[in-house]
Amino acid sequence: MGRFKSPGQAQRFLAAHDRINTIFKTRRYRLTATACRYSRADAFALWNDYTREMTA
Repeated sequence: MGRFKSPGQAQRFLAAHDRINTIFKTRRYRLTATACRYSRADAFALWNDYTREMTA
């Protein structure tokens, strides 16, 4: 559990981390380098949209 104060806090962090991780996690072994770059650019654009909505 590292430095988490409770199992609930750890679970909340890991649940949020999992959602964010699936956006950026590419299956690199299945993609060409060009496709991987486009996938990464799409992920960052999506993340920027999410964060813009959250701060508005």
